[in-house]
Amino acid sequence: MRKLNFPEPFKHTHAPVRNVNELFDEQASVGARAADQVAAVVGSWRFIIIQSFLLMIWIILNSIAWMYHWDPYPFILMNLVLSTQAAFTAPIIMMSQNRQAAKDRIEAHNDFIVNQKAEAEIRAILEHLAAQDEALTVIYHYVTSTHQHIGAQSPE
Repeated sequence: MRKLNFPEPFKHTHAPVRNVNELFDEQASVGARAADQVAAVVGSWRFIIIQSFLLMIWIILNSIAWMYHWDPYPFILMNLVLSTQAAFTAPIIMMSQNRQAAKDRIEAHNDFIVNQKAEAEIRAILEHLAAQDEALTVIYHYVTSTHQHIGAQSPE
């Protein structure tokens, strides 16, 4: 009978997969975390609703104030406040977006590495399956030839 050959067991030599979000958050500076928090707050419906409510109050109070208009129509002070807010908020949001883009690049690279590891393991599984198929074929031929040999020798 022919000797059966099986491939060596697959050795996992790669480092374990880590959560990219945890790695990225560990490396984040205080400024980066602050930028993410500002972007999360400013980019929410809660912020838009609260700011809209405050602007309506500002306009109403300045429109119906009988004695003292601190910002009469066309609300130049309100425009200055909103412009100042936009001037500071836009770069902070861009910092957060740049950080998110860097995180996305790291996640894409991590996905590529995980895919390579999975491909290597699938290749090892397929090699083992092919060896098992070959072994089963040899065993099948051995059993059928033995069965035929025994059947030829038995008297009837």
